[in-house]
Amino acid sequence: QVQLVESGGGLVQAGGSLRLSCTASGRDFSSYDMGWFRQAPGKERESVATVNWRGVGTIHADSVKGRFTVSRDYARNTMYLQMNNLKPEDTAVYYCKAKPGLMSGRTVDYWGQGTQVTVSS
Repeated sequence: QVQLVESGGGLVQAGGSLRLSCTASGRDFSSYDMGWFRQAPGKERESVATVNWRGVGTIHADSVKGRFTVSRDYARNTMYLQMNNLKPEDTAVYYCKAKPGLMSGRTVDYWGQGTQVTVSS
């Protein structure tokens, strides 16, 4: 079964760091674009960052620019989100998404179950 599993969330104090991982199984995702989304209570889901099939990372959320970095390890079929200098407004459930890339020959998107990140003030 094709599956994405997030890990690395938890409770941290403001100014701390976390590293989220999204590990895929059941398929080689090297030809997929991958991304991180988050949803805070009472707010709509937003795109945080993406890393395309070539490994080019892009930060989409202005509020995390300069603090978050996105990367992927093709050999481990894993995407990472390094979160530094965390702020209370970063508190959210973070979701991993894999989207077939231009050359993948696939059409189905996959989502992980989410991992909770809570930043205390």
